Amino acid sequence: MTSMGKIVLLRHGESQWNLENRFTGWVDIPLTDKGRAEARHAGELLRHVPFDRAFTSVLIRAIESLEIALAAAGQLAVPVEKDAALNERMYGDLQGLNKEETAKKFGAEQVHIWRRSYDVCPPNGESLKDTAARTLPYFHSKILPLGSAGKNILVCAHGNSLRAIVMELDQLTKEEVLELNIATGVPIVYEIGAAGEVWNKKIISG
Repeated sequence: MTSMGKIVLLRHGESQWNLENRFTGWVDIPLTDKGRAEARHAGELLRHVPFDRAFTSVLIRAIESLEIALAAAGQLAVPVEKDAALNERMYGDLQGLNKEETAKKFGAEQVHIWRRSYDVCPPNGESLKDTAARTLPYFHSKILPLGSAGKNILVCAHGNSLRAIVMELDQLTKEEVLELNIATGVPIVYEIGAAGEVWNKKIISG
């Protein structure tokens, strides 16, 4: 009998633009000191999980969070794969703008639609549907099969790429996923069966 694998999802720690309430998207913004502390704490919470592989986006805030978390977990030798499929949603013309200023410029209702709808894109950017369309094929081809094979996998990525994965694993509707928020630095642990099904889900916020 194959042992059950774990897929652990971890949103990067707080970045400088999270702190400044800006749309970050694909802009490469580093972590704050708080963000580094969040990643370190996440790694400490995961010391009991022996990871076989790790995956991250190509953005520095996720890469740095992963490195800090693995170091804190005492697992720096874990092989890491980086891919833009796990990048944050691309916010287009909104990238770099303060969210409150954007609401004043375009109207709070319009900005809410861009941020929280499933398939409406901000100008020159991606919707959550677009993000899922690049994240999920990668997840299904590279990550889920490892969990199904009994491996323990750490995925350090972003609010919206992780929302797409959680939507898939939790079988959320398009309406339900709009209410989903992924906290920075808080591990979400899924136990995965041999057919890729979810046996258990646990959020470790200790």
